[in-house]
Amino acid sequence: MSGFPYHPELARVRFMPSIPTNKLMVKFIRSRMPRGLDPSPDVTVDEIVLSPTVSIRLFRPARFSRTIPALLWMHGGGHLFGVPEQDDRNNIAFVRELGIAVAAVRYRLGSDAPAPVSVEDCYVALKALADRDSEWGIDSERIAVGGASAGGGVAAALAFYALDQGGIQPVFQLLVYPMLDDRTVLKPEAASKYLRAWTAKANKRGWTTYTGGVPGRSGVSEYAAPARREDLFGLPPAWIGVGTLDLFRDEDIEYARRLNDAGVPCESFVVPGATHGFDQVFPDANVVKDFWQQQVNALRAALIIN
Repeated sequence: MSGFPYHPELARVRFMPSIPTNKLMVKFIRSRMPRGLDPSPDVTVDEIVLSPTVSIRLFRPARFSRTIPALLWMHGGGHLFGVPEQDDRNNIAFVRELGIAVAAVRYRLGSDAPAPVSVEDCYVALKALADRDSEWGIDSERIAVGGASAGGGVAAALAFYALDQGGIQPVFQLLVYPMLDDRTVLKPEAASKYLRAWTAKANKRGWTTYTGGVPGRSGVSEYAAPARREDLFGLPPAWIGVGTLDLFRDEDIEYARRLNDAGVPCESFVVPGATHGFDQVFPDANVVKDFWQQQVNALRAALIIN
């Protein structure tokens, strides 16, 4: 990873510290998670409890006359912290731009219970979108799954978890710099001096917490680390976006290659000089707006939105 300069619009990120992941700071960060945005006239949001451990924030257009496609969204946070409210801004934007529903899942994290409970919780939400489609005005044949960072990894695992269950099948995967492979902690390049926010140290802590043991060891479940899945045949098409200065760059590009080799169409969008979470740090940068527009375009094509 060394030798890659920061993107000119993102250069200030070089002053950004890494995210602390010791137990005390994780507890502090979890206590300071953002609240949801206020409702707006054109987008409604409902908090719906699905089980004792799972709920969704369901965003929908205030007015729609026929069933609409849906995106089931999993937030990030390295399996250590995170809440669906942190993505309200993006989820509301998806609703406004595409006229779809977005269901952001509140699921158990690795710090609550080890893998694969996050995937199992999100499967509860996926089934609810299909089972209660008429109640919520959703077209159950046009449901995509997506997420960012750890949530992107959960979304990828959910796609083949659903395939293995044989029930409701998502039609698309939107994977934003997904956290896919615990074995990345074993690679020397993970210690690159250009990494910001999510570093090798944070990554090791996240995977240790989520897998319940030493990351990189044999026997880690594919539902925990999706890159360990050997057979990718039959999965829905995907879009994967990542920056060249993201710790997850190589594992994401490799997963995209393997999907395509398995006959699963996967578009890769790699942003030069972008670090992990760059779109959250610089939301008004043109490179970030383009990154988001690529996601919109992929969803529009996958969900057949005119």
